[in-house]
Amino acid sequence: MSFSLADVNRVAHELWPLSGAEAWDAPGLVTGDLSRNITAIHLAVDAVSDTVEEAIAGSADLLLVHHPLLLRGVTSIAEDRYKGSLLARLVRANCALLSAHTNADIVSGGVSDTLATLLGLVDARPIVVGATPRIGLGRVGELPEAVSLGHLAHLLSKILPATASGIRVSGDYTMPVKRVALCGGAGDSLLREAAVLQSDVYITSDLRHHPASEAREEARLAHGAPALIDVSHWASEWLWLDGAANQLRTALPGVVVTVSDLRTDPWDFVVMH
Repeated sequence: MSFSLADVNRVAHELWPLSGAEAWDAPGLVTGDLSRNITAIHLAVDAVSDTVEEAIAGSADLLLVHHPLLLRGVTSIAEDRYKGSLLARLVRANCALLSAHTNADIVSGGVSDTLATLLGLVDARPIVVGATPRIGLGRVGELPEAVSLGHLAHLLSKILPATASGIRVSGDYTMPVKRVALCGGAGDSLLREAAVLQSDVYITSDLRHHPASEAREEARLAHGAPALIDVSHWASEWLWLDGAANQLRTALPGVVVTVSDLRTDPWDFVVMH
């Protein structure tokens, strides 16, 4: 059985419907001939030089990424600019580029759902419910049994791929936690959601100083909850790739689907006092 890029594009939009994307987002097909036969797909979080080279070296016909390369408007794709250079290399190698971003965050088996599953959360459900009760931003659920905040952070360190920034925690190391809210990727927009405020801990990425500080000051008035755990943006989303690859293999039998192990987290090292 053979599949065209049009077939793969349709399958991707069935798995991760574009209607579920946030209004500011720009997922979907960036470049590629819809009539071209697709025999190999490579998955990565980011379309960067290393993953583009990896896809081309592996003879992939499609690089499917989480983060859209053209999320914000550009006025040039000249090859002296990195986005133009990446697109030119993909086009010359006959490798298409497609992204599934916030439309892959919200679904069952999506980015946040994957992290909730790996943590073993019971009755995990969206923080912000979308079109159906199982679709929406973030997840909140219960651990099978209460653990200390420190233990949960160590558990995350075993689940997530290692990065220079590691795992940052705001809260008492010995504080018992059972109800967990989380959002893969940047999630400080959900800090004031009721499901987050009613949880013992909120796990997300890219927490900025002022939103995090204000959230913790408010938490101190509520007996310390929720604590905050800040993890690598890339690491929290990379976990989704294996499940996405399996979904594509099921929907596209015979197509080779590979997952990048390259760390595209932008930080290389940290200096501690």
